[in-house]
Amino acid sequence: MADFGGTDLEAFRAEARAWIEANFPASLKGKPNPMIREERATPSADQEAWRKAMGDKGWGVPTWPAAYGGGGLSPAEARVVQQELNRAGAYNPIGGMGVMMFGPTLLEYGTEAQKQEHIPPIVRGEIAWCQGFSEPGAGSDLASLQTKAVDKGDHFEINGQKIWTSGAQYADWCFCLVRTDSTKKHEGISFVLFTMHQPGVEVRPIPLIAGSSPFCETFFTDARAEKKDLVGPLNGGWTIAKRLLQHERSGLTGAGGGLGSGGRSLEDLAKEYVGVDEQGRIADADLRTRLVANAINFRAFQQTAVRAMMEAKGNAGPSSATSIMKNAGTQLIQERHEMTLEIMGHQGLGWEGEDFTAEELGAVRGWLFGKAFTIFGGSQEVQSNIVSKRILGLPDLTQSK
Repeated sequence: MADFGGTDLEAFRAEARAWIEANFPASLKGKPNPMIREERATPSADQEAWRKAMGDKGWGVPTWPAAYGGGGLSPAEARVVQQELNRAGAYNPIGGMGVMMFGPTLLEYGTEAQKQEHIPPIVRGEIAWCQGFSEPGAGSDLASLQTKAVDKGDHFEINGQKIWTSGAQYADWCFCLVRTDSTKKHEGISFVLFTMHQPGVEVRPIPLIAGSSPFCETFFTDARAEKKDLVGPLNGGWTIAKRLLQHERSGLTGAGGGLGSGGRSLEDLAKEYVGVDEQGRIADADLRTRLVANAINFRAFQQTAVRAMMEAKGNAGPSSATSIMKNAGTQLIQERHEMTLEIMGHQGLGWEGEDFTAEELGAVRGWLFGKAFTIFGGSQEVQSNIVSKRILGLPDLTQSK
């Protein structure tokens, strides 16, 4: 791939447009990204072909190094790819936790052997990952985790429990925080990888109000993690976890997840359900004003998120700015879900039945599931505490009493 820059960016745009037109199945145009749905279904032939094409091209993770199968593109070129996907009504089929959180972290902290083993399957969308962080007694205070990993010579033996393990029932591998030293808190935590397809792993999905659930309880009984799959130094997992959480918060707000949703805009929905006036505008003037305000705020957020991501690449450690972005972005997402149901009216209140379209039923479930966005990845309250302490420098009142 040539290194397009400056005036050559338009040449790259033409190349990207031609490739997408040649490879994106017409049957998928404007369809929602199946990766952002709660349930997992067997992909269609066209969905599988699109995943393979994007995986082989490396454009599912366009800025990742080409040495590991990534696109090797500059940020400007990656934006062009996303713009052309949007233009074609296409979604990015490569995503999940491997892309959003684990992959970027491994690229920074992993050994060369670990990168060669784990990054290419993520790039091609062949392996699903889950995150073993939170525990019943270690949520907001994650460093209190008690899942233990005992050194058994050539491997670690893992016993304990994790909760809210998103996608564990579908995952092939887990990146997990474990306690390897009980005499210390933060300095006694290690970051290990292991396969979910082993006898010592039990997964129990947790039912949610939205219907099917991506969240699970996960139990480990003498599970095995190979020594080669220890990421970073022994007892050095807390630093890696903080970096990974930065990627997670960026991804949850759409800045780093690479999950173009496809589907219709709120404006198109409003014109269909609410109607238009004699000038072709959305008939409800108040709704029209709120839709414009949300679109402006969302665009401003996206631009700020991109800038924050670029600045973060030069930082030696995790940036607390992701806490601001996570709170702002998730609130905007929830607002969009609320307006979707408002636009659909009584058609946006259905749970099942032939009186509702698949899009209408999906809107209800999306609205309900969207409530979780301000909780997982660190709740709004946790993010506000991070902002107050690490960015604004405010005192910890609980310690001053």
